[in-house]
Amino acid sequence: MIRVTIVAESPALHAGLRALLSSDEKIQVMEEINEADVIITSASFGSFLSILDDGEMDEPISASILFLTNEPINFPTATAFQNIWGILPLDASVDELRASIYALSQGLTVGERSLLFARGPEANPNSPLTERETEVLNLLSRGLANKQIATTLGISEHTVKFHVSSIYQKLNVTNRTEAVREGLRDGWITL
Repeated sequence: MIRVTIVAESPALHAGLRALLSSDEKIQVMEEINEADVIITSASFGSFLSILDDGEMDEPISASILFLTNEPINFPTATAFQNIWGILPLDASVDELRASIYALSQGLTVGERSLLFARGPEANPNSPLTERETEVLNLLSRGLANKQIATTLGISEHTVKFHVSSIYQKLNVTNRTEAVREGLRDGWITL
């Protein structure tokens, strides 16, 4: 059971999210923020941190945070936040919302690509990968073979192999699945 708390600025949004999520037997909607596995909020990143600071929190929360917003995340600010987090647009589908909750509860960073990477994948200064390696890793996550990646990026298959090898070395992994898992876990790529 995934325990979810909703922190919405709008009572209508709060009620709507509660109704949508209450129909899922794997999700328990609760009011206690300290006991949540995932917190869903429509507050901006800075506003949410202020809400937490203003509350009577005896200890830091350990829940994953899912931001519902149409504004791109400020990556340097977000990476300073210790919790696992995700971001979806306000008009995300019910399936996207549920899938994000499940992924966050498993320790993955999730989100709409345009909101996560407002300036492109290179916006994450903490990634050990180059911009091109991040592009290759994104294509690996979609199940593309080296030849398909080469065609998509307009580079040779040999160059793709070089990038894949470099990705394995930098992420300390031995295969594509492990590389994609590391990229997802650390928020360098999204599905």
